[in-house]
Amino acid sequence: MTPADAVDIARDAIVVSLKLGGPVMLLALVIGLVISLFQALTQIQEQTLTYVPKIVAILLAVVLLLPFMLQTLTSFTERLFQRMIIG
Repeated sequence: MTPADAVDIARDAIVVSLKLGGPVMLLALVIGLVISLFQALTQIQEQTLTYVPKIVAILLAVVLLLPFMLQTLTSFTERLFQRMIIG
């Protein structure tokens, strides 16, 4: 394996991790901003109010995105194994 191969694998791993974590983290950010805006408008300063909606939204997002995540990880693993066989 050459250094260029290692860089390609690392780049591919970073892209895959962003594909897997990006949508869920973006959803958590949006939910957090909406709840913070709601708390600022109503002056409700309950700290636990932010956790429950985020947890529910993240769990639903993971369940809905699970086929995409599994397909992405499977294709990444197949590409790694192809590199090991060829290289």
